[in-house]
Amino acid sequence: MNLRVIGRILGLLVAATSAAMLLPLLVSVFAGGSDWRVLATVLAAGTGLGALAAWAFRGAAEMQIREGFVIVTLGWLAATFVGCLPFYLSGAIPTFTDAFFESMSGFTTTGATILTDIEALPRGLALWRCQIQWLGGMGIVVLSLAILPILGVGGMQLFQAEAPGPSPDRLTPRIKETAQLLWGVYCIISVAEILALLACGMDLYDALCHTFTTMATGGFSPRADSVGAFDSARIDGVITFFMFAAGVNFSLHFLAVRGRFTRGIRCYWRDAEFRTYLAVTLGATAVVMLSNWRHVGYEFLENLRFSSFQVVSILTTTGFGTADYEQWSYLAHFVLLTLMFIGGCAGSTGGGMKNVRLLLLSKHAWQELRKLLHPRAVYVVRFNRQPVGPDILTNILGFFLLLMMVTVASTMVMTALGLDLVTAFGSVAATLNNVGPGLGLVGPTDNFGHIPALGKWVLVLCMLLGRLELYTVLVLLTPELWRRT
Repeated sequence: MNLRVIGRILGLLVAATSAAMLLPLLVSVFAGGSDWRVLATVLAAGTGLGALAAWAFRGAAEMQIREGFVIVTLGWLAATFVGCLPFYLSGAIPTFTDAFFESMSGFTTTGATILTDIEALPRGLALWRCQIQWLGGMGIVVLSLAILPILGVGGMQLFQAEAPGPSPDRLTPRIKETAQLLWGVYCIISVAEILALLACGMDLYDALCHTFTTMATGGFSPRADSVGAFDSARIDGVITFFMFAAGVNFSLHFLAVRGRFTRGIRCYWRDAEFRTYLAVTLGATAVVMLSNWRHVGYEFLENLRFSSFQVVSILTTTGFGTADYEQWSYLAHFVLLTLMFIGGCAGSTGGGMKNVRLLLLSKHAWQELRKLLHPRAVYVVRFNRQPVGPDILTNILGFFLLLMMVTVASTMVMTALGLDLVTAFGSVAATLNNVGPGLGLVGPTDNFGHIPALGKWVLVLCMLLGRLELYTVLVLLTPELWRRT
């Protein structure tokens, strides 16, 4: 294990995370708030100490795959620690456990909160709370790949650990250029959403905050009633569209932007995962609409507005709310809970299992059924007309098993802490899949502040495991990673 390269890159990550506080600092100064002092202090101290650590561990060194896994996991923890300091030192969140929980929820784009009075936060801290989701959306480590040329050698190890899905795309031969392209597309779509929200009547501050958390599929809002506070069908429609876009593989967005309009549109439809994602969205919306029509009695357009928004919000693991879905039928609850585990597409900012895993797992199960009838036949699982290797299918089966094991174990711990079964399972499902609001006492109109301190640390681990898709964190527990080669 090369500790020098680990220390160097972690120092750069701390410096970059701290430097990102400049925008909230400026907003705080212009708003006349007092939170600018703590933001300025953490910015200066974090940037200085991070740069000092990077300098102290300077020197060329090649990064291997084991360093990549360690850097991604520790990098996320380091960024979370830096991100929580303004909340804790300002007194806005009095305990370190709660501040760390809120920061981890932000960087992992979960959206679970311990705050009871969100609108009491000063504007600078409220913007920082939303901005850390935007940074975590595409990945704090991928951001570093884009802006820090020092990561040139070994960058692919970081990218693979950061995006450990079935097949992370390399859009260009060099990983640094890939990260820059992905962040470029991310920024272009973010600017488009800001302009659309401004056109719908939002002010610039709210548009910026909600764009940060929409594109990250995070769900934090400076409003206590989330997007429902605006009570605007146009705003709901715009945010629904951009949540759906954020749940799509960003490689497809890049191909669409690079090609002509018609060719760009076709690249979406040619992708099997996108078709699955679209089918799940439309099917779930139809079921929830039918359930709400019978149970709640919405008018058609109102039903379409609320149902589609909530389905896309939960499926993409954003977690925004415009209605209290706990008042909906049990069928709607079941559909939304199922969507939490499905999530968005691989290569998107969404959490969950990802549609590509669901698709390939379904195809694999179908092939196994066919083999029972034709034992000697050779069947090949294909994705986008390309054969899928058995190693990828094994990876998906292992991921699914680990997901179920972590869910059961975490739920058992939460029930042991005194939570009822619905709240315990809902909190684990919401954090492990990076959704945010769950069921029971952590529903869309509640928060996680009442969870015991130990339970919050369990959920912090769930958020980290979910964001890094289990393998990246759990591989650190294997003895082989730490053996000298």
